[in-house]
Formats: sequence, structure tokens, C-alpha cells
Amino acid sequence: MRIGITGHRGLPSDVADQVRASLIAHIETLENTDLIAISCIADGPDAWWAQIALDAGAKLEVVIPAAEYREGLPDWYRPEYDRLLSNASDVHHTGLAESTSEAHQAGSEILVRLSDRLLAVWDGKPARGYGGTADVVGYARQVGVPVTVIWPDGASR
Repeated sequence: MRIGITGHRGLPSDVADQVRASLIAHIETLENTDLIAISCIADGPDAWWAQIALDAGAKLEVVIPAAEYREGLPDWYRPEYDRLLSNASDVHHTGLAESTSEAHQAGSEILVRLSDRLLAVWDGKPARGYGGTADVVGYARQVGVPVTVIWPDGASR
């Protein structure tokens, strides 16, 4: 089973705690013997899913949307990004250099195509910009990849 992740970054701490707990609960329902987590390993749900999967004994595949992607992530998060990347069993690249919303969508489309299922940490609202979570969910549904939405009841961004 290959499960990709997409989700909102910068969640309030109470929502982040609930989402992490939901991701842990989700992985506990799976048979982890052949689980592969697929993530762009951005800060937030991408990284949480990657670490939760690794902790459960799954493999991690990483999609890098652009050569400059890491530089666009927060400075405080980059050591964690590097650590997760070093634990990847496979790394996929878009071939794009600049870390733009188009590159992020291209990376997400690769992630979706590699996935049997997509987890979406999504509030159900339209994307705030091209390549946002709603766009990734829409693409997954368009190409027939099942989507499991994870969002705490009553939560807001």
C-alpha cells in the first residue's frame, strides 16, 4: 500500500496536535508490512506523516518539487527536512528548478500518481493559491486516486 499526503501548513497548535493524533490513529488501522509513505516532506502534515510512517516501520519515498524547494522552507525546519530526506528509500524529482506554486503542483501530481491512496489534511475549502491542498485533492479525484480527508471537527486554520 502506497499512501501519499497533502495538507495545510501553519496549523494552530491545537489543530496540529489533533491532526497528528488522527494520522497516528490512521496508520494503526493499516497493515504496515508493505506500507510506503509518500511525501514532499514540507513542515506540517507532510513531515508528520513521514515520521509517523517511519516510526511504524514503513518506507518513505520523497517527492522534491524543485531544486530550490528546501530553500523555500522555514529555516528552523530545514534540519528536520534533511533528516527525513536522508531516511527516504527513494526520491522523485520534477526536474524544475524554481520553487513556485506550479512546481509544487507538479510535485503533488507526481506524488498522487505514485499513491494508491491520498491522505488530505484539508479543511474542505478552496485553495488559497494554485497548488494548494484543494487543488491536489481535485487532481487525485480526477485521476481516480481515493482520498481520505483528515480534519478535526470544528477546527479552523
